Amino acid sequence: MGNQNKYMQTQKRSNPNQQQLHKGHRERLRERFLLEGLDNFEDHQVLELLLFQAIPRLDTNPVAHRLIQRFGSLSAVLEADPRDLAAVEGVGTNAAAFIALIPQVTRYYFLDRIKHTRNPLNTFDAAHKYLVPLMAGRSEEVFYVLCLDSQLRILYPALISEGTVKDAFVHPRHVLEAAVRHKAASVILAHNHPAGTVRPSNHDHGITRRLVQALGGIDIKVVDHVIVAGDQFYSFAREGKLPVYEAAG
Repeated sequence: MGNQNKYMQTQKRSNPNQQQLHKGHRERLRERFLLEGLDNFEDHQVLELLLFQAIPRLDTNPVAHRLIQRFGSLSAVLEADPRDLAAVEGVGTNAAAFIALIPQVTRYYFLDRIKHTRNPLNTFDAAHKYLVPLMAGRSEEVFYVLCLDSQLRILYPALISEGTVKDAFVHPRHVLEAAVRHKAASVILAHNHPAGTVRPSNHDHGITRRLVQALGGIDIKVVDHVIVAGDQFYSFAREGKLPVYEAAG
């Protein structure tokens, strides 16, 4: 809050007409958004519009520019650690928390919309539409087991592991427990590569083999293992790399 208080003191010493000018700018930007949407907005203008909600009395234009300069892009600002956001002059803890909320609300919105349609994940495109929002805005690696019913509809997206940007630690026992608990007829395995290529690593191939065998042993089929990196999507099944369950002889 120190940075924001200091910034507010500077604003108070500025031209007495400045606050009215800022008020007019806010109203014009809001009106433009209501009429046009965000398609023709610059990155810093999108941030300004967001910051209006968390910083009610300051000129948010220079704050927005500082954020873009500090983090490099609008998406990087939205995905930044709230502590780093709060350290930028003029931001403070309240605005930092509000900015950090945006990608999580976006992810929640898309998942909620998909969840209520109850569409089966019976095509690669359907899986893509479900999984990309599920992974959106995550800076850490996460591993999910999508528990499916007999018609490949989502019963529950079970979060198995949250790791660093380099790795997520997955215990086969936890995967089996989730699949049984949610009465899965089959599953889709899914994880993300937050800062790398969508191509699977040797570790990814290894964990896929182990999980196909473990789940097959209790008659739960692995339909696919999907890796997401941004909006890119790798499917073991589509690429012909999904192992086949081999029953013990």
